[in-house]
Amino acid sequence: MYPAELVKPMREDLTNVGFEELCTSEAVNVAIAKEGTTLLVVNSVCGCAAANARPGARLSLQNAKRPNHLTTVFAGVDREATEKAREYMIPFPPSSPCIALFKDGELVHMLERHHIEGRPAELIAENLMDAYNEHC
Repeated sequence: MYPAELVKPMREDLTNVGFEELCTSEAVNVAIAKEGTTLLVVNSVCGCAAANARPGARLSLQNAKRPNHLTTVFAGVDREATEKAREYMIPFPPSSPCIALFKDGELVHMLERHHIEGRPAELIAENLMDAYNEHC
């Protein structure tokens, strides 16, 4: 578990633009069950989350079509919520960071760590915008 003061700015990187933090398995269940589209970012302390995933998720919100709900769990911090979120992402193996788009509770798009690591935020945003245009 990482100290709260260490992850605070990493959490705020998403919550400051409207992402809701999910800290329990019940909160994840409620979020995924919502009607419409839900973006779920599995946040982490790694460099690819800071340089690629979080900036890419933020940039993707500049699209005309956007998910109805923006959510995030923090791997290594919100263990219960992260484990529950990963159950919804099966058959994809657990990875941090990763970004999933759900529509009416069904996983419709997934970016795993290997899609994020080493790729510029703009490319991640473009990938997400394409998914929003198709599913939102």
